[in-house]
Amino acid sequence: MNDRRPSVMFVCVHNAGRSQMGAAYTHHLSGGAVEVRSAGSAPADTVNPAVREAMLEEGIDISAEKPKVLTPEAVQASDVVITMGCGDDCHYYPGKRYEDWVLADPAGQGVEAVRPIREDIRRRVTELLGELGVEVQPLGR
Repeated sequence: MNDRRPSVMFVCVHNAGRSQMGAAYTHHLSGGAVEVRSAGSAPADTVNPAVREAMLEEGIDISAEKPKVLTPEAVQASDVVITMGCGDDCHYYPGKRYEDWVLADPAGQGVEAVRPIREDIRRRVTELLGELGVEVQPLGR
């Protein structure tokens, strides 16, 4: 019997917006049943403030998160790799499940523009958790 948790990695260019939201939703909605990673091909210095604000509206505080650099080891350690606009800068390895989520980039946007992106990511994460056989937990808003 395999008791290992599934692992999902979210990758975008700056690891400051979309991938941070995907990782936060996956962690919270799975209740910790999924190992979560996020990284960027050219990480920013900080998480986008409008993204932090939009996630706080959901009851999820990502203020302690820092953008991380994408490494081959992190990709190899993940079962599912979700790319979000990093194109050819993302590492690809045979045997990994890849999905490319085409989403607007929240960089330079206000919270009003981030909310629809956030909603789209939450919907996609909920679908992904269902595909992984993970029960979706309610958000503690």
